[in-house]
Amino acid sequence: MTPGRRVARIAMYLALVVFAIGLLTPFAWMVMSSLKTANEVFSVPVQWFPETIVWQNYIDIWTQSDMLTWIRNTLFLAVVVTFLQVLTGSFAAYGFAKMRFRGRDVLFLLYVGTIAVPWQSYMIPQFILLSNFKVSNTLWAIILLQAFGAFGVFLMKQFYETIPEELSEAARLDGLSEYGIWRRIMLPLSIPALASLTLLTFVTTWNDYLGPLIYLRNPDLWTIQLGLKSFVSNLFDTNYALLFAGLTISVIPIAIIFLLGQKYFVEGIATSGLKG
Repeated sequence: MTPGRRVARIAMYLALVVFAIGLLTPFAWMVMSSLKTANEVFSVPVQWFPETIVWQNYIDIWTQSDMLTWIRNTLFLAVVVTFLQVLTGSFAAYGFAKMRFRGRDVLFLLYVGTIAVPWQSYMIPQFILLSNFKVSNTLWAIILLQAFGAFGVFLMKQFYETIPEELSEAARLDGLSEYGIWRRIMLPLSIPALASLTLLTFVTTWNDYLGPLIYLRNPDLWTIQLGLKSFVSNLFDTNYALLFAGLTISVIPIAIIFLLGQKYFVEGIATSGLKG
């Protein structure tokens, strides 16, 4: 390796370290703040480490709030929406990638083009529609909103197109239907892409705030995002130490899922035509 390339590589590693520190600093501050007293959270100058670790914050957030209900609702929505998006996205993507029919490419472009349409532009008509269906203020409203996604179809189609067509042709000669080819051949070969779509959908649904804010008015249906927002009723009397304890708890499931699926996530993104 030439000296110039060595210097460039060192500079790249340093830049990555600086970027990682900048990315992790807010998270570290949140975790440290969850272990402080309420008065220490916004002390001036900033106090990074608590003088006394207050583990009681994690007990109080459970006893002083309905955290269990919030987590249960959020987990239910995240699991159901993720399952439906993976199911419908992979199934529709198979049709666009491996089946031939008139208008396929135009229909795919129109469907994927919906990604570019801001949700706020059709948010009100959508709310009126779901209200007429009598599903507003129920968890079904969020499920119906997010069970179908153009991004999942696009991601899975890109992956399916990397699978040799000869496999599908051989399966058809053996008598498999299109449903059988999708279930018995495409899905087992698409584990990395399915893992990527699962992770992205689960994180998006878990962190969603605007959808539940619009449709879930009953406190028994609140997600963890809405529940924690209810703590910030007044900027001057909010116990931010408890709030940060709740935020830390809300991040733990996402961190665990990402760590478990990191290998498949990177592989799926790289093989689905989305790497930068």
